[in-house]
Amino acid sequence: MKPQPAQNSALRTPDGETLVQHEWPLPSGHAERAVVVLVHGLGEHASRYRHVAERLNDWGFAARAADHHGHGASSGPRGGLPSVMRLVDDLALVVDDTRRAHPGVPLVLLGHSLGGLVAASFVARAMRKVDALVLSSPGLDPGLGAIQKLLIALLSRLAPDLRVGNGLDDNYLSHDPAVVQAYRDDPLCHDRIGARLARFLADEGAVVQAAAPQWQVPTLLIYAGDDRLVKPAASRAFAAAAPALVLSATCFPALYHEIFNERDAALVFETLRRWLDERFPPF
Repeated sequence: MKPQPAQNSALRTPDGETLVQHEWPLPSGHAERAVVVLVHGLGEHASRYRHVAERLNDWGFAARAADHHGHGASSGPRGGLPSVMRLVDDLALVVDDTRRAHPGVPLVLLGHSLGGLVAASFVARAMRKVDALVLSSPGLDPGLGAIQKLLIALLSRLAPDLRVGNGLDDNYLSHDPAVVQAYRDDPLCHDRIGARLARFLADEGAVVQAAAPQWQVPTLLIYAGDDRLVKPAASRAFAAAAPALVLSATCFPALYHEIFNERDAALVFETLRRWLDERFPPF
């Protein structure tokens, strides 16, 4: 299927901020098996998932995404948040808008890293009904120590607008040096993180893990076994706690964090495709 150009739009939030949305539609006349809402990671933006969206289009799925508040082309200070749960609340707006734009079509969330934590939190807190969930190297545990968590809790109260470097080593995004260099050269990528966003990353994984035994939304968990940016052990713990009939998990032992951007991504895409085919059979 010939890729269609992305269509951009602006979604206004209740407080007057703007979320820039991206849509990769199917060509006219092609029925949608489902619409997949992509939820991107920390310091990046939705357009980095164009190649994922085009694969989804090839398989008969429409794709949508929004740049997080404080990320990409959306408004807000880079890495800052006006409230700890802002990204989850914003995702509710994006899901509502997607339902309006694609009435009657099944909706799938696909979140990577921070986006995986946001999407998992969205499901754990039953913010809206979704038909399926895909978690890609989700940030269920960013590897913070007890002292770091205490400092983040204090800063989120005393200096909530403070923003610092996020400390992520971009060498471990992918084994492909071209991916790493493109990330470094991308003017829409940044390394800023505010105290509220740091608190969300520090605390919300525990909320998701606590909800795992009662998980009801069909979920595919795909994660990097050699991840240096989030803890793979948290994904393994979530998979062990969630009902086996609801969750399917695959670890890619040799891959770094951005599994869709690895040199050996073919098996990742094939795993995703097989799982989607089982739940949303081709017409």
